[in-house]
Amino acid sequence: MSRQVLVILPLLLAAGCFGGEGNDRVNGDVRVAAGQPAADASTVNGSIDIAADATVGDATTVNGSVMLGARARAASLETVNGKVTVGEGAQVSGGVTTVNGAITLHTGADVVGAVTNVNGRLLLEAAHVGGGIHTVGGDVTVGAGSRVEGGIEFRPTTGFSISFVKRAPVVIIGPGAVVQGPLKFAREVKLYVSDRATIGEVSGAEAVRFSGDRPPE
Repeated sequence: MSRQVLVILPLLLAAGCFGGEGNDRVNGDVRVAAGQPAADASTVNGSIDIAADATVGDATTVNGSVMLGARARAASLETVNGKVTVGEGAQVSGGVTTVNGAITLHTGADVVGAVTNVNGRLLLEAAHVGGGIHTVGGDVTVGAGSRVEGGIEFRPTTGFSISFVKRAPVVIIGPGAVVQGPLKFAREVKLYVSDRATIGEVSGAEAVRFSGDRPPE
């Protein structure tokens, strides 16, 4: 192979020229516009941005965030290092997963499957989760008017996850929120439950009831 080819090849790789076309690539962001045919969207090093009212299959990346716009639809959302955001009124027919990153479900968002991470805040704003919430060390806020079926589970730390866990996570179940199913805690947490919330059986933690919109500081 000539010296010229040896020089050009890494430049092409860095530019993502072998990253695929459309919604499937290795390096670079992926953007899905409304009106495009429904298909999977994937990248390795880059974010995925799904526009409002768009439809996509599985949206997957490794290093990057995943954003599902308002009223958009997806089969599943997944990343390893990055946050996941589900916009107002958006729907996910499967699960939402990240390892190291926050997950936010805005008003009216509907996730049929589970919401799962290892580290990072999980926030529901008047949203619905059908397959439970699973984490190791993330703070969890089930905001006012939200509904979770399948309970909440804090899994025990492992050799992989222990480096992420620095303190006792805070779990807040807000006014009018409903958590159907058990709340299981395999590690220490601070659990605050509104006196207007409905929850299932709690194991591994003691619930502190509060009145008003938020627990005391």
